[in-house]
Amino acid sequence: MWKVDQRTMTQAGEVAWGRAGSGPALVLAHGWPWSSFSWHQVIPLLARHFTVHWFDMPGYGESEMRPGQSTALDVQGQVFAEMLDGWELVRPNVVAHDMGGAVTLRAHLLGGVEYDRLVLMNVVALSPWGSAFFDHVGRHIDAFTGLPPHIHEAVVGAYIQGALVNELADDDFDRLRAPWLSEAGRASFYAQFAQADERLTGDFEDRLADIRCPVAILWGEDDPGFRSRGADCCTRRYHIRASRRWPVSAICHSSKPRNPLPRVCSTRFRKQASRESHAADPLPLL
Repeated sequence: MWKVDQRTMTQAGEVAWGRAGSGPALVLAHGWPWSSFSWHQVIPLLARHFTVHWFDMPGYGESEMRPGQSTALDVQGQVFAEMLDGWELVRPNVVAHDMGGAVTLRAHLLGGVEYDRLVLMNVVALSPWGSAFFDHVGRHIDAFTGLPPHIHEAVVGAYIQGALVNELADDDFDRLRAPWLSEAGRASFYAQFAQADERLTGDFEDRLADIRCPVAILWGEDDPGFRSRGADCCTRRYHIRASRRWPVSAICHSSKPRNPLPRVCSTRFRKQASRESHAADPLPLL
């Protein structure tokens, strides 16, 4: 069911996207270093109950990649708002993973975009974020962009593998890695490191308590980078209104297929979102 056979021009370039299902609007926002393909086993479950929209962010997947392209979190937040406008969606449900959380939170808290319900999955939302390797690459971009193709391929593979607890099927792994292996993809891969800036999440950290919709946080307890500290900080330190933390065992950082998270997300989302109204309901999405 997953495919990105539609194209929309945005301020950051051409964006590839897809849509399936029927029912209330639901938008999926992928993370780094993934693409919308990371949702390909989630989509059929959700499409039974929702009109599901997904897209590859500029600089990712099958969307445009070009030299000098700005794909930092502030731009991605603006592009997210552009995509909702293009789809003519008003207050959609949103599920966001990793940096997709920062993108959707920027659009909401800084850009005034409204959601009906929001699910945040192992999101990048609080400083500090990124690994030691992430910081190292960001300081030595020229050295990494000059790597021979086979060494670059190994770097990308190791980076993706580092976000996993369980093995991916070979085809799934290859599909996640492939966009970064072209000449344009290699440049775009390292550009994401160069443009990473914690100030772009710092912009909204003190506004997290002002989220204007029910929000739920799903967190993989086996996430090798974040564990559960991000969920704890979001709910306790920043007092996100009407939120619930939902830890899921045997899940790592990626929203990869072949784990129970898609079914957890689909089932809980559908049950709560099927209520007639959440205005008097203190419970979040999950």
